[in-house]
Amino acid sequence: MSKSSTIELLASDLNDQGCVTCPSPKADMKLWNSHPRVYLDVARTGEAKCPYCGEVYKLKAGEHFGGGH
Repeated sequence: MSKSSTIELLASDLNDQGCVTCPSPKADMKLWNSHPRVYLDVARTGEAKCPYCGEVYKLKAGEHFGGGH
């Protein structure tokens, strides 16, 4: 298994609900070592860790998701 890392995201990388999917093209996973697709809520806390591979997805410093009304 590959060593997990932290992937920095822009707010524009998140979907409308503030989530990102893993495996992600940004994680550079190969088909042979991928796992089922999971949605990770990055917007809520600014980062999320995949329960399958341990990859951490984090908003870049200064990035904010949504603005409310």
